[in-house]
Amino acid sequence: MELLHTELIRELSEKIAGKNVLLLGFGREGRASLEAVRAAGNAASITIADKREIAPSEVSDDVKLKCGEDYQKAIGESDFVIKSPGVVLEGDYNELTKNGRIITSEAELFLEAYGHHTIGITGTKGKSTTTTLIYHILKEAGKKTVLLGNIGIPPFERVTEIEPDSFIVFEMSCHQLEYNHFSPHRAVYLNLYPEHLDHYGTFEKYKAAKENIYRNQDEGDFLYCGEEVYPEPGTCRSGITEIYYDDLIHISENDVPLKGRHNLFDMTVAATVAEDLGISTETIKAALRSYKPLPHRLEYCGTFNGIRYYDDSISTIPETCIEALNTVKNVETVLIGGMDRGIDYSKLIDYLKGSYVEHIVLMEATGKRIFGEMKKSAPELIDSGRAVLVDHLSDAVEYGKKVTGDGGALVLSPAAASYGIFKNFEERGDAFKKLIQ
Repeated sequence: MELLHTELIRELSEKIAGKNVLLLGFGREGRASLEAVRAAGNAASITIADKREIAPSEVSDDVKLKCGEDYQKAIGESDFVIKSPGVVLEGDYNELTKNGRIITSEAELFLEAYGHHTIGITGTKGKSTTTTLIYHILKEAGKKTVLLGNIGIPPFERVTEIEPDSFIVFEMSCHQLEYNHFSPHRAVYLNLYPEHLDHYGTFEKYKAAKENIYRNQDEGDFLYCGEEVYPEPGTCRSGITEIYYDDLIHISENDVPLKGRHNLFDMTVAATVAEDLGISTETIKAALRSYKPLPHRLEYCGTFNGIRYYDDSISTIPETCIEALNTVKNVETVLIGGMDRGIDYSKLIDYLKGSYVEHIVLMEATGKRIFGEMKKSAPELIDSGRAVLVDHLSDAVEYGKKVTGDGGALVLSPAAASYGIFKNFEERGDAFKKLIQ
């Protein structure tokens, strides 16, 4: 175990020898990177750059700080940059690296060292569920397994737990894949919908970032993908397993805690990967039955005053809202809206026109835009009183409590990001849970 960790540190030491190292972003992952860089040694200097102010007491005297709005100017004074996934480069990547400067990430350094151990999972939706499903199945099968990545665990935090026969289950966001030149031995690419367009500018750039999950694979590697994200000819060198929305190894939806067509697909993917790793069908079935769903993902929160409440705060695109409404029985009220990132909501509006949902409560910037678009394309929703506009989540919940009938369901499925209003979708979901009680 220590040998594998020592090998990573040795390789990092060689890469940064005599170089001015910059840690771009100093959240949890940046702190893990700092520990690794200091353990590796050999750097000419270490600088931390972050938009927020960092107190000198948070770091040692040998570390320089560059904080504030112009923090990315520190890139010009560095040779080797380890970028945190939440940081958006203000300059062009190719321009910033054309003079031999290296811009990398924990994810890239980790995959270079441990890619042959790794099952990497990406997709616009379903990443965390599929990642934890695979992890749970492997653990239930008695396999040595390490969970990390976008699930909230920086890669470098778990390197000392990796043994030669360990399986690494790595949830990979588009930001972790964006400039990545290494791919995992087993890559899972679930789906692709317009998302993070405020970061990438175009859907094509977002798509290109996701495709790095398999673009650097070789023969002998494996790709598991949904039919809509099947690689274009010549872009993938690994073996490809295409997975469809089919029934899961003859297990009934009534026997598992995850509900809905999208979750059935995630379970099918996880089961397919597990079967390829030699895990028996019975072990897989038992693991799927004992799996505990993650919070804020169409989570049943309880029944209060006759109303069933569901927290689907993870929903940030129209497709996931539609899936939620197709899954929960007798939805009378849906709460939609959040940060506006320019996503096309015409598909959701068309769905709502023909749906059975009696009360569509729109909120925040996205809700205002959808309400305006409904005036043009679906005025009957507004004229009938089915669609209403309120300011914030608290107003939406208060209205929903008044109009939802006994036995009906009220679902928070915002189809929009939470940023600028809440810290993240978890905080939004927690706020919803407090409001309903």
